Amino acid sequence: MTSALSAQAPSLRTLISKVPEVTAFFWSIKVLATTVGETAADDLNTTLKLGLSGTTLVMGALLIAVLIAQFRSTRYVPGIYWTAIVLISVVGTLITDNLTDNLGVSLWTSSAIFAVALALTFFAWWRREGTLSIHSIFTARREAFYWLAVLFTFALGTATGDLVAEQLQLGYFVSVGLFAGLIVLAALAHVYLKLDGILTFWIVYILTRPLGASIGDSLSQAKADGGLGLGTTATSGIFLLAILGVVSYLAVTRRDQVALAPTDIEAA
Repeated sequence: MTSALSAQAPSLRTLISKVPEVTAFFWSIKVLATTVGETAADDLNTTLKLGLSGTTLVMGALLIAVLIAQFRSTRYVPGIYWTAIVLISVVGTLITDNLTDNLGVSLWTSSAIFAVALALTFFAWWRREGTLSIHSIFTARREAFYWLAVLFTFALGTATGDLVAEQLQLGYFVSVGLFAGLIVLAALAHVYLKLDGILTFWIVYILTRPLGASIGDSLSQAKADGGLGLGTTATSGIFLLAILGVVSYLAVTRRDQVALAPTDIEAA
């Protein structure tokens, strides 16, 4: 699955993509980050005591600061990139929670809104750039499309994860199995049915968000609510330490850095 979902092989060209190679490390950190997004959003809302709106503004400001650093960087830097992913996961969760808790928008409606927003982002990205490959991201415009799409995947994943686990009452552990199963089916479709690699990547990327959210809730929520009762602080801390360990390893070894292939450069 790892090599199959890689959009391009590394080349000797010096132009470097702003995103990591798609490896087992990529998917591992992605799931860890989405889990943190679910639990940290709840934990920060309680700790900061600013309410959902205030917490969203604070975390949104932090996200903007990190994204400025990401855009200014001339290459993929693991610490900056994955910090942005963690923060955008938290912000995406908070946006959905604001719609649900503060504005009374149903999870069905918010899921539909974010699904349409994501589809429109992909359409605009493809029409303007001619590709949705994450390994063709070496201009500010393409990177803007990328991060907007990522934000909508996190917001959509939060809404659909809560919808399946809570509103449809399937429970957190059943939801974990459901979304994990869908990811496996997408990977099998790519391998055996020759489903397009870029399409497969984005399907799996979208599905890892509700998977991570369900994992986070299954660990942090009280036993009476169907979880293991670890709490949001402990769960967030465990997963943040895991992310820190893997990202530090990648920063040293550079095992997830990829140079752009000539076809990407010529298409720019």
